[in-house]
Amino acid sequence: MSRSAHPAGPRHADVLPEGHYTAPPADLNALDPKVWARTVARDERGVVTLGGLAVTDLAEEFGTPAYFLDETDFRARCRAWAEAFGQDADVFYAGKAFLSRAIVRWLHEEGLNLDVCSGGELTTALSAGMPAERIAFHGNNKSEDEIRTAVEAGVGRIVLDSFQEIVRVAHIAQSLGKRQRVQIRVTVGVEAHTHEFIATAHEDQKFGIALAGGQAAEAVRRALKLDGLELIGIHSHIGSQIFDMAGFEVSARRVVQLLAEVRDEHGVELPEIDLGGGLGIAYTSDDDPREPHEIAKALGEIVTRECEAAGLRTPRISVEPGRAIVGPTAFTLYRVGTVKPLEGLRTYVSVDGGMSDNIRTALYDAEYSVSLVSRTSDAEPMLSRVVGKHCESGDIVVRDAFLPSDVAPGDLIAVPATGAYCRSMASNYNHALRPPVVAVRDGEARVIVRRETEEDLLRLDVG
Repeated sequence: MSRSAHPAGPRHADVLPEGHYTAPPADLNALDPKVWARTVARDERGVVTLGGLAVTDLAEEFGTPAYFLDETDFRARCRAWAEAFGQDADVFYAGKAFLSRAIVRWLHEEGLNLDVCSGGELTTALSAGMPAERIAFHGNNKSEDEIRTAVEAGVGRIVLDSFQEIVRVAHIAQSLGKRQRVQIRVTVGVEAHTHEFIATAHEDQKFGIALAGGQAAEAVRRALKLDGLELIGIHSHIGSQIFDMAGFEVSARRVVQLLAEVRDEHGVELPEIDLGGGLGIAYTSDDDPREPHEIAKALGEIVTRECEAAGLRTPRISVEPGRAIVGPTAFTLYRVGTVKPLEGLRTYVSVDGGMSDNIRTALYDAEYSVSLVSRTSDAEPMLSRVVGKHCESGDIVVRDAFLPSDVAPGDLIAVPATGAYCRSMASNYNHALRPPVVAVRDGEARVIVRRETEEDLLRLDVG
């Protein structure tokens, strides 16, 4: 099906003002499996389906905007990571990417551990039945209440992020008559090739204790002296949306050097290292992420090689994929409200959501794909900017993409790979109501996080 085209906007790369595309895709109706969840397809009518359910029907039942999550895909990715690393390593799902009680239950059932970084995430994890010993607690400024809750619950590890926190956790653990298992997070001076604000291992940032100047070695000295702590290893995280393993190689080398220094000074070989997460996913067809088994093989070889060179036993490795598991499993479904051609520039396609349900484009200049999903079209490609309905010029969902030139109000469009950091960073800007998360599996859809209501907003407003 197609409709009459809007008179608008440039069609080809030679007039692309400031975007990243070089040419429109050969087929605007195609759905790149690198970008879309596994059970996404088009039916005989040209309507996109998820788990066999048409998006037109999903929109009718659950409304728009809404996040639709492929439970089959999520579980398969959990299993792929668990199988890739095997029994001799630990996979911690990074809950900050997206967390709900349903997600926690799926993780538990598929054998993954969970990394949390706030009291709220910890409460969610415990309330959904995740065993505390399979939880790691991160954060650069954990409150005493959060630490106490974690220690009382018996979390498997707390990642120490500062000298003050070393003392704080030790004191609380001792007061509770416990010995808390901990890791020390170190910054290794490796800057991942990613956006400045999501590169987290260079020294000039808030996370961790620097290797430079002997600070990390001093943190180890202090932790080993405190009765309330059981130091089990070193933690390092070098950034996010990373495709190149070279940064992990440098990071692992420097962490292993610290392990060797600890052995030489204290006669202790720490049994674990955590190399963090940050593995990238495909947001567009240009992205080329690695598979879990490739990542596991590469990290295992790097750590083994460095430990052999240092004369150390190979420690148990932990990794923390969050985005790499949940990111590709979901898409955000929007309804088009207005279509505004700007001659010689592009066409602005406004949808019923925006930066309140996906802040990443405004925050990180993140790139996304977008497709017309309520029908197919043979119209010419039209350079488009998908924008939201908020009172903010930076309210951009997809900065530059090609949509069919007959896109019209009422059409459904979808942005794939929005499982990570979209619902978890969603806001009520302009008093918008945060969208629901709907899980789809084997032809059945159910809400796992409901849509907010105006009553929810007013309930917090005490007048």
